[in-house]
Amino acid sequence: MKAIDVRTRIQLKNILYATDFSATANAAAPYAAGLTKHYGARLYALHVRPPAVDPMAPPQTWKGLEEAAEIEAGRARRKILDALPQIQPEVLINEGDLWVNVAEAIKENDIDLIVVGTHGRSGVSKFLLGSAAEEIFRQAPCPVMTVGPGSAAEPMPKGEFTRILFATDFGSESTSAASYALSLAQEYQARLTLLHVLTEPKAGDLVQPSDLEASSRQLLRHLVPPEAEPWCSPNYVVERGAVAERILAVAHEYATDLIVLGVHQPHGFPGAATHLPMATAHKIVSRANCPVLTVRA
Repeated sequence: MKAIDVRTRIQLKNILYATDFSATANAAAPYAAGLTKHYGARLYALHVRPPAVDPMAPPQTWKGLEEAAEIEAGRARRKILDALPQIQPEVLINEGDLWVNVAEAIKENDIDLIVVGTHGRSGVSKFLLGSAAEEIFRQAPCPVMTVGPGSAAEPMPKGEFTRILFATDFGSESTSAASYALSLAQEYQARLTLLHVLTEPKAGDLVQPSDLEASSRQLLRHLVPPEAEPWCSPNYVVERGAVAERILAVAHEYATDLIVLGVHQPHGFPGAATHLPMATAHKIVSRANCPVLTVRA
């Protein structure tokens, strides 16, 4: 991985907030609002509901169902506006498949970032807001910020991130994520911790643990150009052990208010779209005490 060019700062112009009005979705709203205010972005708030009319229902009931759906859509719109005071988001109330509507919103509105809540429940089928919302994490071409049940109810003092953790395995998927981590640290003048987790040595390994730690720390240092060091005060950490547990532990130790991870193009079974093992990424997203930003390669 090459050192990041700090002259190219990340711009967030259009943000999409997806909600099902659950407690965890509501907890994500202040983060969407804070980022929107800080970047002067346009916020789109999306709620996807089941189709108003059941094709199997008697045709004479369709008009009544549609009228009831319109009333419910009005209530949903008011809920969204109440959750995002002083933001004036563009509210999108759509029907049908969640991912289809999210993908359409991304394309039509040139979305730069998605903010979504996660229940933190176990099991691939229950990932994020449910099996449907897990597709957002896997397939969205833009970065996704997931806010779990352990995240602070009141995000970011004065709407700002102050301590950012970037965890990397030095794979190619981490390059884009590193750019976001450093750009956000620059934007918020936040303390940036860069972390690499080594697995436990196996019998017969020729490289000494101390050598691996030294080389890993050097690779981390190489990511941050000298001109960035004064404003992000980088901290380089090399840990050894179970990856998810160490990332979560370091995030807690440094009172992190944002974790940044890299993901690659989706393939295979659900949850496989991460440069970290599926179970590792799932644990981090669902158990973190702060939002997790995943960035597509």
